[in-house]
Amino acid sequence: MEKAMIRLRMSMHDAHYGGNLVDGAKMLQLFGDVATELLIRNDGDEGLFAGYDKVEFTAPVYAGDYIEAVGEIVKEGNSSRKMVFEARKVIIPRPDINDSACDLLEEPIVVCKAEGTCVVPKDKQRK
Repeated sequence: MEKAMIRLRMSMHDAHYGGNLVDGAKMLQLFGDVATELLIRNDGDEGLFAGYDKVEFTAPVYAGDYIEAVGEIVKEGNSSRKMVFEARKVIIPRPDINDSACDLLEEPIVVCKAEGTCVVPKDKQRK
């Protein structure tokens, strides 16, 4: 099945807790955007997110981190689309070196995994 990916840098605006820690809900927001793209590609409609079956936060995310969120449809029903998602930290800031230094990680760090279901009503499916 087709995959979709979004990559963006977490900003100070995304930091919600002490130490510039980003709220885990931000990863779910990224997964929602990935799901929307997958539904548009698959059905020609944005669809609706029905719910998550599983969410697992595996590493912290901080302001300045670059996060890559990927997803794919793994099962299609009449109107439901089962999806899996993974968010990975791919670049980290290095304030210990200077205020603009960053490192590209050789191995991305998985920060969140999830499984969920979206729905595209039959009358809105165009493909």
